[in-house]
Order: sequence, then structure tokens, then C-alpha cells
Amino acid sequence: IEPTRIYVKSLLAPIRSGKIAALAHITGGGLLENIPRVLPKGAHAVVDAGAWEQPRLMAFLQAQGNIEPEEMARTFNCGVGMVLAVAETDVAEVTGMLEAAGEIVLRVGTIETGERGCTVRGAAGTWSAKGDWEATHLA
Repeated sequence: IEPTRIYVKSLLAPIRSGKIAALAHITGGGLLENIPRVLPKGAHAVVDAGAWEQPRLMAFLQAQGNIEPEEMARTFNCGVGMVLAVAETDVAEVTGMLEAAGEIVLRVGTIETGERGCTVRGAAGTWSAKGDWEATHLA
């Protein structure tokens, strides 16, 4: 297991640019509970669990613990250590800044109008699921 990543240096330029609307360090509480903490009222994050490959360690833990994908999204970062909310018009610029700092950038979802919270969705086969699945946490 790798130690917690510190993202400060990588995030300095994007933060100083003023183009990050929100950012969430994904720690205990996983994707479902950490993302809503930084969203304003009326914003709901929708995360596509198929947007990145599940790390081998997460797949191992899931298999050994017989953990459902919904619980994985609620408990672990599932390979995503930091989530940024960025306006569509600023995505390319912020992505460039982060990649220049050595980060791997993935678009994992969208922000929609709705009750403050987060929904993580996966198709059958995503995170070893037998069928399509969805997990939601409302803040």
C-alpha cells in the first residue's frame, strides 16, 4: 500500500488560476461521502466507475472481502485520490496544468443540478459487478 499522496505542489497552479470550483481529497468515506462535502447546495456529482481501471489492490480487497461495488464506493477511494470540479470551459487548461505537474488526469463524472450528494454508477463487469449498479449518498 502506498502512503497518502500529498497534492499541494501539483494543485498550486490550478488553485491560483481560480479555475477550480471545488476539490475533494478522497479519504475515509470514499467517493460517495467525500465529494458532497465540497459541493454547494443544489449540486449533485455523478461519477462513472468505468472511467478508470480499478487498481489491483482494490480488486483484491473487494474479492477477498466479498465487498459489493456500492460499499467499495462508500469506503475506499477506489484509485481516485483527488476530485476537482472544474467548469467545462476550463477543463483543458486545468488538465494541462496538472499534467505538467506530473499528474494523471481522468474525467470521472459530471455535476448536475439536484440534491447535494454523489452517485457512483457502474455497468455490469465494472468492479466485478454482475449487473449494472448505482450507489448514492445525499449530504
